[in-house]
Amino acid sequence: MQNLTHYIGGAHAEGRSGRYADVFNPATGEVQSRAPLASREEIDLAVETAQKAQPGWAATNPQRRARVMMEFVRLLNRDMDKLAEALSREHGKTIPDAKGDVQRGLEVVEFCIGAPHLLKGEYTDGAGPGIDMYSMRQPLGVSAGITPFNFPAMIPMWMFAPAIACGNAFILKPSERAPSVPMMLAELMEEAGLPKGILQVVNGDKDAVDAILEHEGIASVGFVGSTPIAEYIYGKGCAHGKRVQCFGGAKNHMIIMPDADMEKAADALVGAGYGAAGERCMAISVAVPVGDETADRLIAALKPRIESLKVGPYTSGDDVDFGPVITAAAKENILKLVQSGVDAGAELVVDGRDFGLQGYENGFFVGAHLFDRVTPDMEIYRKEIFGPVLSTVRAGSYEEALKLAMDHEMGNGTAIFTRDGDAARDFANRVNVGMVGINVPIPVPLAYHSFGGWKKSAFGDLNQHGTDSFKFYTKTKTVTARWPSGIKDGGEFNFKPMD
Repeated sequence: MQNLTHYIGGAHAEGRSGRYADVFNPATGEVQSRAPLASREEIDLAVETAQKAQPGWAATNPQRRARVMMEFVRLLNRDMDKLAEALSREHGKTIPDAKGDVQRGLEVVEFCIGAPHLLKGEYTDGAGPGIDMYSMRQPLGVSAGITPFNFPAMIPMWMFAPAIACGNAFILKPSERAPSVPMMLAELMEEAGLPKGILQVVNGDKDAVDAILEHEGIASVGFVGSTPIAEYIYGKGCAHGKRVQCFGGAKNHMIIMPDADMEKAADALVGAGYGAAGERCMAISVAVPVGDETADRLIAALKPRIESLKVGPYTSGDDVDFGPVITAAAKENILKLVQSGVDAGAELVVDGRDFGLQGYENGFFVGAHLFDRVTPDMEIYRKEIFGPVLSTVRAGSYEEALKLAMDHEMGNGTAIFTRDGDAARDFANRVNVGMVGINVPIPVPLAYHSFGGWKKSAFGDLNQHGTDSFKFYTKTKTVTARWPSGIKDGGEFNFKPMD
């Protein structure tokens, strides 16, 4: 049994609290290591170390900070296979999916190489008589990030890359379910030239989270996870005077219009609904076909595709479609919600409840499920399932379909499949959801645009990555300057007479 560590001051640090969390291999159900759960004293040590290192890093010019990011990109590409294997071993996702996890984080790092440009302020010459005015973007100091299990590489990089490029130090509290890759990233950042103490990784549970939220030395906190915890962290962080951005749960709808290419729509739904076993905040979990004929054609196209999905461990090869879910508790919750849908009268078109995999009977595998004739009052519609379950809600018209997406309390992502440009334009303009796809099922923006939902999917004024991230991790200082007349009026070479 391997005991993992924290990463503080450029070195692995043994846990001191005496408390540990089991880290499972989701494919076998076996405990493969233990992650230490930090005490408040360990959080204090990480913050103190970061505070000592940060002023020197902030004084490093942005171009030199960007060079560290450039080298980090090279190292990520060098170690892609190693990172993906470690990620799959703890999370359970397939190797291609794990590489995608790293790649989407890497792309944000690439964007952060533009820090010298992104940190430029504004200047007004002659704002008043002899007065100039200019603004500067300066780092906050020490920032922290609390990240989820489902993207152990991507989401940490979405947070620490812009924070560090802006001149901050960063304390990362990753999920205790998948802690190894974040520590590997910290090691690579220092190999790339980052000074020790600028990026710390501290494992922990709610005690560590509360210590971060209450610590006076931490200026900002980012979070990605469930909506109830996002609300808690946002409220408590703001109450302690921090700048906070929190991203919560999702219930993403995909509207399928009668004119849509049904084969492409079905392919898109299968990838978006079942990839990574549905453990994505941008997964499509609700299909909304418009009209019964459209719904019948969609179900007919989906059923054979879903029934042929290959479920297995990442070690079975790249043709595996998805692996296990993260824990036994997650599996139990998914199956409980599936049963609630059956009990409520939804039609279970594809039933994965009895799925089993020879040799992996103790793994956390869940078969693919497809529901039809789900209604908005059902628990499987209202709640985020976070598993390989797709619900179909039939809509009688475009307006009814739009209303479904707009009335749900979550507003992370949505999509419409249609050949009608007018319908697509109307949908994009009217829907109250943060990220919209038009014939694109998972509309995750590229690194130079911002990522963020609406309604109860996000709390805070600024989104992740893109230019918003540089605003979140800096504060603006505005200077108004007037200079008295000086030597340009001519030098004086004689002493003035004494008054």
